[in-house]
Amino acid sequence: MAGEGKRIWIFPDGDLPPAGEPGLPIEGHESLIVLNTGNTEAQIDIDVFFPDREPEAGLKVSVPARRVRCFRLDQPLGDRSFQIPFGQYSLRLQSNVPVVAQIGRADVRQPNLAYYTVMGYSTD
Repeated sequence: MAGEGKRIWIFPDGDLPPAGEPGLPIEGHESLIVLNTGNTEAQIDIDVFFPDREPEAGLKVSVPARRVRCFRLDQPLGDRSFQIPFGQYSLRLQSNVPVVAQIGRADVRQPNLAYYTVMGYSTD
């Protein structure tokens, strides 16, 4: 069975928040969530774009067949364990099989904690 989704996903609104003060119920962070509904493991290349430097290209991650994986973006990412710096960035995912992807953000920079998710722009 072929999986639902697309092979290319773009997330232009990355903005990694700081972890926040000790004692908060949740740390500030962003997560990349990838769902692979197909029967083949997804091999994904991630490119990270920045406003003031060249992209970090070709970070490799995988998602097993019929599984979901959550990648915390405040922790080292991919086969090279690249650490996305705090602040603005964008992501491009390129997968060998169709997947569904979204970004979740826990923003603790305000008194009322905010957690939300957004779908990316997808294309084949």
